[in-house]
Amino acid sequence: MMKTVLITGAGSGIGEHLALAFAKAGFAVAVTDLNFSAAERVATRIQIEEQGIAMPIALDVMEEGQVVSAFRAVMEAWGRLDCLINNAGIQIIKPLVELDLATWEKMMAIHLTAAFLCTREAFKIMMTHKSGTIIYIGSIHSKLASVCKVPYVTAKHGLLGLSRTVAKEGAAYNIRSHVICPGFVRTPLVEKQIPEQAKTLGIGEEEVVKKVMLGETVDGEFTTVEEISAMALFLASYPNLGLTGQSFMLTHGWNME
Repeated sequence: MMKTVLITGAGSGIGEHLALAFAKAGFAVAVTDLNFSAAERVATRIQIEEQGIAMPIALDVMEEGQVVSAFRAVMEAWGRLDCLINNAGIQIIKPLVELDLATWEKMMAIHLTAAFLCTREAFKIMMTHKSGTIIYIGSIHSKLASVCKVPYVTAKHGLLGLSRTVAKEGAAYNIRSHVICPGFVRTPLVEKQIPEQAKTLGIGEEEVVKKVMLGETVDGEFTTVEEISAMALFLASYPNLGLTGQSFMLTHGWNME
């Protein structure tokens, strides 16, 4: 039986690599992104490069109606959902006293409220066939804090509580839930942060990379999209409740829980 996955924020970066990796592993992939052209491009890559099955979906994860419609489209096309990966996210770096309420609310909406909305719709589907895995792409900041990232750190910490509660409620239906917590990954999102942090902290960009981003790793290396995809595939394929409600640190030794 063909397995299916819906991935949010799959039009670029980590989400794009997850989509390609899951397609290569034989999943039909719902590629969702705020930018439909980006989702369509990734879906086409899957169809051409992996000879896989993919469906591009325009999705603003902060809009409840769009979330409901996206999951309905998956059910109409494939009749089941085996895995949800909540990956969509943004980063805004500002000192606490410079944050306005609109920025705070936007960060909570895209990281936490959106994850709740997608989780709720996935849970409803997975209940019907009594199996499924819900994965949240958290961060090292799900466990640790950094200056100038108040809403991001708060939201990423919140994903741990959401995932653990979903694991408790999902147990009766063999629905597993996990958070993958990467260190810094050299995606466009992180590339954008380097000059922002340099300006905010008053240091050079090279120093941001070596000391702020990689200084606590054991090898001075970025976490890779390949490492994240491998972990996500392992969790999505795990067959029972032996693993649920867990958080997995992919940080090159930055955090050793």
